[in-house]
Amino acid sequence: MDIITAAIIAAMGNLSTQAVGDAYESLKALLLRKFGAESDLADAVAKLEQTPNAQWRKDALQEETAEAGADKDAEIIKEAEALLAAIKGLPGGEKAVEQIIGQQVIGEESLF
Repeated sequence: MDIITAAIIAAMGNLSTQAVGDAYESLKALLLRKFGAESDLADAVAKLEQTPNAQWRKDALQEETAEAGADKDAEIIKEAEALLAAIKGLPGGEKAVEQIIGQQVIGEESLF
């Protein structure tokens, strides 16, 4: 799973927290700015917000993230990392992030 999808999924249960909510909105605004409000990626994020526990919505987000090339954009990756850092700062946040990402490895490098 790419870091952007992982960050968005991890944020879904913590959006009421100020730091997570702000970091999430920052990432979302960046995605909208770069890809447009009418993009398939923006649509996938919006639909995941409506049904955050639906695995197929998570899969669709991951697919659209890759299709748009967002997972290769350094600015977007930096925002996703900031969102994950905000989530990790919550009580139990480290464990929640680990559960979502698991031991996911991309090539030779861990996501973190």
